[in-house]
Amino acid sequence: MNLFKHWRKDLPASLVVFFVALPLCLGVALASGAPPFAGLIAGVVGGVVVGYLSGSSIGVSGPAAGLVVIVFNAITDLGGYELFLTSVILAGIIQIALGIFRAGVIGYYFPSAVIKGMLSAIGIMIFVQQIPLAFGFSGDVNTDRIDFSVLQDQITPGALFVTFISLAILLLWDGVLAKRNKIYKLVPAPLLAVVVGIVIYVTLGQSGFFALHESQLVRVPVPQDIGSFMGQFTFPDFSALANKDVYITAFTIAIVASLETLLSVEASDKLDPLKRQTPTNRELIAQGVGNAVSGLIGGIPVTQVVVRSTANVMSGAVTKLSAIMHGFLILLSVIAIPTLLNLIPQAVLASVLLVIGYKLANPQAFVQMYRLGKTQFVPFIVTVVGIVSTDLLKGIMIGLTVGLITVLLKSYYNSHQLLLKEYKGKKNLFHINFAEEVTFINKGRIIKELDGLAKNSFLELDFRKTKVLDYDILEYLDEFAVKAKNNNIHIKIIAEKETLDNPESFRKYFGHQVFQMQH
Repeated sequence: MNLFKHWRKDLPASLVVFFVALPLCLGVALASGAPPFAGLIAGVVGGVVVGYLSGSSIGVSGPAAGLVVIVFNAITDLGGYELFLTSVILAGIIQIALGIFRAGVIGYYFPSAVIKGMLSAIGIMIFVQQIPLAFGFSGDVNTDRIDFSVLQDQITPGALFVTFISLAILLLWDGVLAKRNKIYKLVPAPLLAVVVGIVIYVTLGQSGFFALHESQLVRVPVPQDIGSFMGQFTFPDFSALANKDVYITAFTIAIVASLETLLSVEASDKLDPLKRQTPTNRELIAQGVGNAVSGLIGGIPVTQVVVRSTANVMSGAVTKLSAIMHGFLILLSVIAIPTLLNLIPQAVLASVLLVIGYKLANPQAFVQMYRLGKTQFVPFIVTVVGIVSTDLLKGIMIGLTVGLITVLLKSYYNSHQLLLKEYKGKKNLFHINFAEEVTFINKGRIIKELDGLAKNSFLELDFRKTKVLDYDILEYLDEFAVKAKNNNIHIKIIAEKETLDNPESFRKYFGHQVFQMQH
């Protein structure tokens, strides 16, 4: 696809992603115990380097909240940020190796219900985490529990006013005005909200009733000259290669970052209106190169991230030009207009994320999953609750476990169909239709059915649909044949080509040690 073919849609989308990514880059870095500039480096690398190498059309990469705890502990345990950067480089190399050895296939084995649950959970978390900023609370909003009693005492009229105006613009601009006249589509609503937010702060927010504190504004490092700008870069200490803990940290980052990326790829592909599929192995290689580059110049680790990818899709992006341009915008803004960026109220950005969070966790999605039945809704809701109550990876693993149990239970009950019928004067005739695949998972239910047959019964075992029959099942049927003979149970095997009355050995009939029957 021509990278610039859809630039009219991609460039406005890149502005939205830029405004969403900028505070996230700074926030993730601060929460990780890294220099704020390190988050901006990761944002630029995630956009430009990973965006260019990636095969994803709408995925956006950058520093991820899911790695905050790992990064924070690693910096502390290793004894220095320069040592940690060596681990980031090594993690990138490991990811490149994972991509080369085609480990990206792991991403295809996550059930759709779990991925949808992840999206809804992230939406809920985004929405809840933005409430303090929307109300003017200037403390740490990255905690798992928000004290709303404290929040109530710190509500700022200025922040509330900015939030109200921003939400009005975001909802009315796209939801009402853009539908009436195409001219409104020329300016993206989030960009307009940011401009209005700056105007409000400059005109009303510096003093008086609507005053905003500096802590309620975006905070970007402001270099005084080229020397101070270059001085913000940190470089790795390669003497750390002799430290085994560096390799343990690198492996941990590589595995967690890869899993987060693959999950985000699955989620992003589901949101893509064109339903394009991202090559996962290529994505791992792109992420690996990105992490190696980020570590070399002082940045924290990057992954593909759902929040920015979602903002990208919902802003109308078509190609990866949007992701690449958002990286350049971060770089240019930090160099050229850091002072202007520091005039943006955080309440504006919180409003943008409130809308995105609601769209992800739309109540209608819960209703639709419920209507699909228990096999879809249970893994979905468990994933939502698991992620919200623990963290992203733990919640995903909980949801995946429940999803697997649901599949096993479904397989357990779908192995066969037992019919009781009267045939040729035989009133105690049982007919069992076996499914296409009958494995050891179904053994318990088959035993329960056959062991419950009364003496002097007639039993037909119909294998005409069966293509896979586990050895465990054949072994049990052989044991049952002996029991049936003792209880005067007459058995007939019905296969595709022939029937067999009272078989002495099921294994002999289906072929000795042949576990799969190919018809």
